[in-house]
Amino acid sequence: MKGDRVEVVVDATGDTRTYEIEATRAGRRVDVTHGRGLVEVTEVTRGGTPVRTARFMANRVIALVEHPASDAIAPDDVVTLRPVA
Repeated sequence: MKGDRVEVVVDATGDTRTYEIEATRAGRRVDVTHGRGLVEVTEVTRGGTPVRTARFMANRVIALVEHPASDAIAPDDVVTLRPVA
């Protein structure tokens, strides 16, 4: 659902980096999978086609927080995969 968001905090050799992955359009959702040493966060369309994917080494992930969409999000709020300082 548009507005679904996942925050991933990753250890970057003595520092931490925070990434946010958000469903950018109506009908899209964010899926999280993990296995074989990887955490994968994917924005997926209604039909199941992946739009964008972020992969992180599981042993470097410090925290993974899923934020469900709220009704208060404005239609022009779009956030893509980006590091947060």
